[in-house]
This record gives sequence, structure tokens and C-alpha cells, in this order.
Amino acid sequence: MNVQKLLKNKFFLYSLTLVAGILIGKALACLYATQDGRAKEETTLSDEEITQMWTCSMHPQIRQHKAGKCPLCAMELIAVKTSESPSAAADPDAIALSDEAAALADVRTAVVRRSAPVKEIHLYGTIKPNERLLRSLVAHVAGRIETLAVNYNGENVRKGQVVATVYSPDLLNAQQELFEAKKIEAAQPALLAAAREKLRLLKLDDKQIDALEKAEHLSSVTDVRATAGGIVVAKGVKEGDYVAQGDVLFELIDLSSVWAVFDAYEADAPYLKTGDEVEYRLQMLPGKTFSGKIAFIEPTVDKTSRTVRIRVETPNPRLELKPEMYADATVKIKLDEKAIVIPKTAALWTGKRSIAYVKRREGNIPSFKVREIELGALPGDEYIVLSGLDEGEEIAVSGVFAIDAAAQLEGKRSMMNMGEGREAVMTVQGLCDMCRQRIEKAAASAGGVSSARWESETKALHLRYDGDKTSPDVISKAIADAGHDTDKHKADDAIYNSLPDCCKYRDQDVKYPF
Repeated sequence: MNVQKLLKNKFFLYSLTLVAGILIGKALACLYATQDGRAKEETTLSDEEITQMWTCSMHPQIRQHKAGKCPLCAMELIAVKTSESPSAAADPDAIALSDEAAALADVRTAVVRRSAPVKEIHLYGTIKPNERLLRSLVAHVAGRIETLAVNYNGENVRKGQVVATVYSPDLLNAQQELFEAKKIEAAQPALLAAAREKLRLLKLDDKQIDALEKAEHLSSVTDVRATAGGIVVAKGVKEGDYVAQGDVLFELIDLSSVWAVFDAYEADAPYLKTGDEVEYRLQMLPGKTFSGKIAFIEPTVDKTSRTVRIRVETPNPRLELKPEMYADATVKIKLDEKAIVIPKTAALWTGKRSIAYVKRREGNIPSFKVREIELGALPGDEYIVLSGLDEGEEIAVSGVFAIDAAAQLEGKRSMMNMGEGREAVMTVQGLCDMCRQRIEKAAASAGGVSSARWESETKALHLRYDGDKTSPDVISKAIADAGHDTDKHKADDAIYNSLPDCCKYRDQDVKYPF
């Protein structure tokens, strides 16, 4: 009964209506605020998606604006941040790296300069006897060895030293002729001179011949004297042996000068020339350095070791250098021309070509762009650059592989896709065979495209193109101008609307990243 009275009371109804209105207003305000926050959140996510790309770890040429599966291998795509700001790198082929990213990748740069490079060549070899100082002591008369004054290898022989005595019938006959000529010297002086000359031909000196003239009896033996000094390296006779005229009694070597013979690889041989100074060290004499000049370079290459022999003559007055010692040498060759040089860590070699990454500053942060270069010799730790770089340019000299890996992940020019014959895959929207013909024709119109094949099921366009004439961005733009959306460009609405109805792919239940 009290409730009915309250419901009939108009002041109570007014108050109840007012409270309900306030509550409903607050609820609507909360709802609008939530929707506005969600809209702002969606807008923020959309802005992030502008700089967020997705790629395949196995096929880095695949790039999409949304997560999904790779159209080639069906692997899950991974997120790759193409740049920190839209204006970070104006050049589409440049790789933008912030200071923090460069520090993490240990990227360091240096300025390209000109210098007169010095090439160091390391050689290995052994000490050899100087072949010009090899001597043989021979028997100048036939006979029998009566005594030997030199009995073992390694003995030092002086020039003029008696090395053996020989009994020789020929020498007895020559002495007899000398005695007879001496008797008639007054009447026939020429006969005495002839007899003396015959003894000289048997390698007797004037002192020996004078002694024979004064002797009262014939001598059956004669001394054999060394005609040169040196170390005995071979003994060819022993006492009691019969020798003929010209038989070798001893082999001698003079070690006052030796050869250091080194093997130079055929790649280093062109830089060596006679007269170059060579410094070398010996394992047997640590701490000592010897030097000499290249006296001879063999004109042939050893077919087994692919080396060229280099001969260095060195004085050896103290006989410290012994044959067959191991030696290692260093030759410093100054290249005449001032050339552009870069550290060898700055160049990446692909087998067919070499590249370097040049630092650029476009937009807010630095970037690096790949540059094909032609390398020359490698003197020391620096390459000579024949073409591709100019003095004063700044290049990456450390962390180059990290920069190249980032370029590959973003589908940009790198060491793996330089020059003619590059391959790329991009996603292009379409439905029918007419779309296929239009897409492939538009791709070919970009120039430099040798083949273009579009798959309607996977929406993947497989390209082979000349990187010096075109790029994936140019090809993608040409396809978008023909009315088909790609993972890089969106077709203009007017062009799209002019397509036949069978090609209207946007009418399908597909969510596009644009």
C-alpha cells in the first residue's frame, strides 16, 4: 500500500527519473571513452605496421606487411623492422642502422685513402753451396797413389797444399828428358825449355822443376798440390789406387760465399726482381738476421709445388752459414703508384665479384649502400681498389657481414644478388588467367626482367632480372600501375575499378595490408 502511494507521488517519480538519467549518461560516457581508446590503439598499431615487415628466414626475398606463412615453404614469417622512421633511408637499396644497432653489430667505418702500399712477401728455403765456388782436384799424371795427406770429408784444404804423392812412369820419362836436355843446354837451349814446359803441363810448378834439374837422381814420385782451397765434400781415392790422367781425387767447396735458395709462390713471383734486398733468419742461429740481394730468378715454375726458385747470394766470411740450414725470409716490395687502398676486412668476395658498403647519411640516421668494386693486389692487410670507390668516401671496415645479412633479410641488394641474374619473389594479388597475363606483362615492362611467372594459388610472382637495370621496387610499381596490389605498392582505385569483373580481387573475403 505504501509502494502504491510512492508510485502515485509525482515528486518521487521526478527524482527517480533524474537519478536514472544521470546513471545512463555516465554509462554512455564510459562507453564512448572506451571506444575512443580502442580507436587510438588501432591507429597506433596501424602506424607501427607501416615500419613493420614480415619475412621468411629461408626465403628473405619474401616481404609482407602482416604475419602469416611463407608462400614458398609455408614456414611462419618472422618480423623485421625495415627502418626506425619513414625518412631513415631515402634510397630503397640502403640499409639504415642507428648508432645503437651499429654498436651491437660492431660496425666501424674508415675513409677511403690513397697511399703507396708496401707488399710483404714471405719466403721459405735452405742454404746451398755457391755452385760457382765448387772445385775438383784431379790427377794430372797417370800413376799409383802412394800417400794421401787428406783422408776425410769436411777437412779444410788450402790452395797449394800437398794432398797426395803419386808414382808415375810418365813423370819419370819427363824427368829423363829434362836431364838429357840439361846436358846439351849450351848447344840446344830450346830442348831444355821444351822439357820444362812438358813438366809444367803435368802441373809441376817452377820450384819443383828447378829441384828436379838440380837433383842427381830421378824421383819416382811427385807431389799433387791443391789448385784451389775449400772444404772437402767428396774423396774419390784411397792409398794404393791407380788413377788415370783427369781422374777426380777430391771435391772441394768454398763456403766464403753461399746461396740462400727460396721458393716463391707463382702469385708472388711477379713482384720480385733481381737486385731486391732480402732479409732472412735461420733456425740454427736465432736472433741473427742476414741479408743479401736476389741474384737470380729461375725462369720456370715447378709443376708440383707451383713455386719459382729465388737465389740470394750472401757473403759468409765466418762460415756461420752451413749448407741445408732452414731459412725464412721477408721481402718488402714498394709499389710505385699511389693507389686507392682499403682494409681487406672491408671487402666481401662472392667468387665472381667483390663488394663494399659505402656509408651515406640520408634522413635521420646513417645508412649503408652496397657498391660493386674491382680489387687488385693484396699487399699486406690492404687491398688495392682498381675501380668502384673514390678517395674520401666512407666505408664499413668491420661488421660488414652483419650489414649484408640485414640487406638479405630485407630483400635488398647484397652480395647474394648483385649483378645480372638476380632472383626475387613478391606477393601480387589477382584471381584469373587474365590477371596472370596482365601481371607478367607489367613486370616485363619494367625493363631488365628476363622472366616473370605468377602463381594464382600462392599469389607469388617469381622474377629473374638484371640488378643493374631494374629493382624489385620498380617492378612492383609497374605492376601496381597495371591495377594489381603487391606487398610493396597498392594499385590506384581508379585503375583497379577499370579492371574486368573477373579480376576484382578486392571483392573477395581477403584482408589486405593497405
